[in-house]
Amino acid sequence: RRSGQYTMNHDHSKKTPDGASFDRSGSQDSLDELAMDDYWKELENIHETRGNNHEEQVALVVKEPDEGELEEEWLKEAGLSNLFGESSGDSLESMVFLSTLTRTQKAAVEKRVETVTQTMRKKTKQHHVPDVREIFRLQNDSEGKVCDGSEPSSVRTSENKNEAPDGTKGPKFSLGIDEQKSLLEDMPFSDTDINLEISFAEQAANLKDSSIGKMCKGGGGDTLLPNFRLPKDKTGTTKIGDLAPQDMKKVYSLALIELTALYDILGTEFKQQKAVKIKTKDSGLFGVPLSVLLEQDQKKVPGTKIPLIFQKLIAQIEEATLETEGLLRIPGVATRVKSLCQELEAKFYEGTFNWENVKQHDAASLLKLFIRELPQPLLTVEYLKAFQAVQDLPTKKQQLQALNLLVLLLPEANRDTLKVLLEFLQRVIDHRDKNKMTLKNVAMVMAPNLFTFHGLGSKTIEQSEFVMAAGTANVMRFMIQYQKLLWTIPKFIVNQVRKQNTERQKKEKKDKAMKKLLKKMAYDREKHEKQEKTPNDADVPQGVIRVQAPHLSKVSMAIQLTEELKAGDIVARFLSQKSGSVQTLKKEEVFLYEIGGNIGERCLDDDTYMKDLYQLNPNAEWVIKSKQS
Repeated sequence: RRSGQYTMNHDHSKKTPDGASFDRSGSQDSLDELAMDDYWKELENIHETRGNNHEEQVALVVKEPDEGELEEEWLKEAGLSNLFGESSGDSLESMVFLSTLTRTQKAAVEKRVETVTQTMRKKTKQHHVPDVREIFRLQNDSEGKVCDGSEPSSVRTSENKNEAPDGTKGPKFSLGIDEQKSLLEDMPFSDTDINLEISFAEQAANLKDSSIGKMCKGGGGDTLLPNFRLPKDKTGTTKIGDLAPQDMKKVYSLALIELTALYDILGTEFKQQKAVKIKTKDSGLFGVPLSVLLEQDQKKVPGTKIPLIFQKLIAQIEEATLETEGLLRIPGVATRVKSLCQELEAKFYEGTFNWENVKQHDAASLLKLFIRELPQPLLTVEYLKAFQAVQDLPTKKQQLQALNLLVLLLPEANRDTLKVLLEFLQRVIDHRDKNKMTLKNVAMVMAPNLFTFHGLGSKTIEQSEFVMAAGTANVMRFMIQYQKLLWTIPKFIVNQVRKQNTERQKKEKKDKAMKKLLKKMAYDREKHEKQEKTPNDADVPQGVIRVQAPHLSKVSMAIQLTEELKAGDIVARFLSQKSGSVQTLKKEEVFLYEIGGNIGERCLDDDTYMKDLYQLNPNAEWVIKSKQS
């Protein structure tokens, strides 16, 4: 349908579907004719497969929201629904939350509360709708003012005094705005360093105000993708999966607000789509929601996080050899793929399916079919548009920062499956000398499978299709190239979580009933500790931490903190003490955890400098355990 139409005329100004000429000399210069050809051919194959698939899927209805609905939904997602409506009195938790936001994050929240408030006023006069300025004034009264002139004009909100830094003392993570600014000026971050210590939106606001905002724009070939890296953080890098669920909920809310603030600053529209529920299959393999698949798979393999069919298809492709030329690009035989599909549905779970005869290109086609047939896209209905919009952000660094936040926003099942997919695609690219599949080729072939979603109607507005093709392929390249960076939780977000936990603990302590409970708990713990014969805090000298390892032969050890001591050294020290009974635990299976204080629970990377982390969270307990326990 496409390839002939677009790719035969090799002049620089291509024709788009509506006949308008499209100048490719700009940001698309990296996406040469040949590579784009792969994209259109893949789209053609997809349309053919769909044609053969007689049980055409019900298109997913995406609801066009009414005025204010989008913002109301956004506030709910961000955990701030009690800023409006009947429950607006009960907003203590939200106050704590708001007090930890950066100026740009507050501006993003304010903007949405304003819209919701106006809509409510129109709709009803019954209940008191709080004025947005009241909400922010309430928790800013005690805070100092930002010196005027120091703030980016792009993020001034209606009330400058609302944007004061948080004045609370405490461990080093209370980053007020002034501190963030001076940090920005002091840090010698290079163009390829990803600064995780300062809010991305704050960085963008500062860039916008300075002349360097013009750097590293546009596309670029494989070789032109910058070699972005994360500078070492002494308190340890936090990866997705390192934090406890209650803290991950906070990370989700903060990532949503931060992404919105970043898009606001950069003038890119951020719209969450809302999917209307449609009837989906509740068993089977293809066209089944990820959550349903995992539920049935966990009955077979407890604890599995990736659909078994997805794992098996990847294994099947790799078994043959990743050196096959045109792997992923050359489609399987459509009729054969279709009958394999039906046979798998019938026999996969019974274990009677014969994998011997499955050809490699067919397995690759089945893998792509699986992704396309998901009732909701792998990148989710909510965020698919935001993933596409990444291509509109001005610099490559900002595109990477946005993708990092988007990955944090994906549901766990989607995120885990995407990770396994991207790792597999990287392994394919590692064999590019033989299989001729470069990063660019793989991105071109995979983009239509992840971004043109059948449920949203395959008829995207025709003339934008060409631009979108190049853009989504670029986003796909970024996801593959920088996948190791995308699964990191930025330090500024972890610090905001620590700060929320600290603030909440302070507020709880003020509550008398809570005090009684805390007293009793402290008394019980002392009794418990005496029974354990573990010295209590008073007996632990300054600069020494006590590390517990309930599952190891040496249950507890006092460790002297030095400048150079790392988490990995402590784990090694425990493992060197082990007796025969625990010989089974390997170094890579056990980790040191930071528990309590200002974090729920955090698994530490081996390179974490313990003295620096101890200063950040002096009240934590330190426990060695495996990731499962």
